[in-house]
Amino acid sequence: MIKTGVKAHDDAIALAEGVRQVACAPGASAATIKSAEITFYRAVVSSCRTNNSNSGIEQASTALRELGTGGG
Repeated sequence: MIKTGVKAHDDAIALAEGVRQVACAPGASAATIKSAEITFYRAVVSSCRTNNSNSGIEQASTALRELGTGGG
């Protein structure tokens, strides 16, 4: 995981990634994995906005659009 230097943002992303990894455990359904991915990328966008960090916001927004959420 890339560190941004913004501790609050780095911590939020690390926590969100941990949750995503638990949800995407072997045997998880495709729907569960998609939901976990959407939740993770929404957490990235939220953290970016909350912590005034643009690190990852464009990639997360693109991933959300690809997952069918319209980018949000």
